[in-house]
Amino acid sequence: MYPQVLPPQKAKVAIVTGGAKGIGYETAKHLSRLGMHVIIAGNHENQGKLSVSRIVKETGNDKVEFMFLELASMHSIRQFVQNFKAKNLLLHVLVNNAAVMLVPQRNTVDGFEEHFGVNYLGHFLLTHLLLDTLKHSGSHDHNARIVTLSSATHYIGELNFNDLQSRRHYSPHGAYAQSKLALVLFSYELQQRLTAEGSYVTSNVVDPGVVNTDLYKHTSWLFKLCKWLTSWLFFKTAAQGASTVIYAAVSPDLEGVGGVYLANGQKTKSADLSYDVDLQRKLWTQSCKLVGIPEWCQSDC
Repeated sequence: MYPQVLPPQKAKVAIVTGGAKGIGYETAKHLSRLGMHVIIAGNHENQGKLSVSRIVKETGNDKVEFMFLELASMHSIRQFVQNFKAKNLLLHVLVNNAAVMLVPQRNTVDGFEEHFGVNYLGHFLLTHLLLDTLKHSGSHDHNARIVTLSSATHYIGELNFNDLQSRRHYSPHGAYAQSKLALVLFSYELQQRLTAEGSYVTSNVVDPGVVNTDLYKHTSWLFKLCKWLTSWLFFKTAAQGASTVIYAAVSPDLEGVGGVYLANGQKTKSADLSYDVDLQRKLWTQSCKLVGIPEWCQSDC
C-alpha cells in the first residue's frame, strides 16, 4: 500500500464525490489530515454536513465543506461546477468516487439508466466541466490528478452501443459492470488526450477491492446474511478500500504518471477490452453526444 507518511498537501484543493460516507468519507478525511481543502460533493445535505463536522473534529483542519451534487441530474452537475468556480479556488485532485450498485431498473431525470447515468455519465460530464480548472492548477512539478473509481466487475463488463441504457434486456449486475468498464475506458482516453495537448493533469483509475459499504443494500437477503457473517474475512473496511485511492491522489510515486489501473496499491492490468483504443474513442464520442458537449471541451461548456 501507500507509505505510512505521505507529503503534506497544504494549499491544495480536492473534490471527492460521495465523500460523506464509505470509501469517499475515508478518502476525504485522509486528504484533510494532509492539510487539503476538501470539498465533499453529495446529494444528502444533512449527512454531508455531519461528515464535515466529524472530519474537522478528527483532523483539526477546518477547510472541509459540503457542496450539493446530484450526479443523476445534468443540471445539478452544471450548477455544482458553477458554484465551485464562483469560489475562485484551484483544483488539484478530483476523486470520482460516488456510485450506485445493483439498483432495480430505473432512469435518471435525464432518461439514462441509473448505473450508466450516475456512475459513468455523471462523472464524465463533471470531469469535463472541471478540466479547465484542473489544467490551470497543475504544474510541471505537481500535476493535478483525476482519480476515478472502478471495480473488478469491469472485467466481465460489456458495452452494447445499440442499448447503452439497458432498455431491452436489463440486468442490475450487467448494468453495473458496464458502467465500471466505461469508467476505465474513459480514464484511459482522457489521459491520451491530456498527454497529446501537454496538460499537467493525470487521469488514473482505481479498484478499491471488495469493501464493506452500504452499496450492497440492493442485494438479496441471503447475500446480506452471508456478508454479515463473513465480512470480517472477505471484505475490506472502508479505510482499507480508500488506501489505494489516497495513494493515487497524492503519492509522489505517481507524479506525472497517468493512464494506469491501480489495485492494492500497485499498477495492475485491467481488462483486455479496456485497452481497445477504437472502443475508447467510440465511447467518448457517444458520451459527448449524450451529455451535450463538444468532443474536446477546453473550458466551461
